[in-house]
Amino acid sequence: MMKRQTIVQWLFVLLVLSFCTWIFFEIAGHFNQAEIRHFDLPIISFVQGNISGRLTSVMLAVTFLGSVKGAAAVTLFLSLVLWIKKYRTLSLYLAVSVALGAGVFNTILKYIFKRQRPDIMRVVQETGYSFPSGHSMGSMILYGCLVLILFRIAKRRWVKVAGTLFALLLVLAIGISRIYLGVHYPSDVAGGYAAGLVWVILSALALNLFERKLKL
Repeated sequence: MMKRQTIVQWLFVLLVLSFCTWIFFEIAGHFNQAEIRHFDLPIISFVQGNISGRLTSVMLAVTFLGSVKGAAAVTLFLSLVLWIKKYRTLSLYLAVSVALGAGVFNTILKYIFKRQRPDIMRVVQETGYSFPSGHSMGSMILYGCLVLILFRIAKRRWVKVAGTLFALLLVLAIGISRIYLGVHYPSDVAGGYAAGLVWVILSALALNLFERKLKL
């Protein structure tokens, strides 16, 4: 029989998956409706109400960490470190999860929903579709996978807690930077977070299944 702790863990995973999936499709199905506009516009007004030259420089640096180049550089570097440190399975897990999730899956979703980018006040120019935010989804996948890896290999609890908090703050900052720069709606960012978290959970389950098969 399954232990009570295991059952609780599975219920929690299913609850998070269900909630994130519901959030994603609630946003995707109501782009042009009042409730989404009422969610987006006050946040845009607040975030872009603080635009300044110095803050823009900070936001450009932060947003780079969620860009294709930034995420690819972090993924490649840390995958190589994990490989050298003999964490070969985790190295492949990180590389494949980010490449397929932040790259392929996000592109597919953008072309399915084809939401146009905001036309309010753009600090920088971007092309392509808006939903879900690739930076937000990609950063959630990359840094979410890194948190999972950290919990696998770190021995000290404070390292796990500090790493998790840092990842959460960084992912949040990247999402805010996309709103600040005027290239995404807040609902794009929320949708990216939701889709990214779903991908992290599913990829973690796939990793566990793969490791179990290796042991057979």
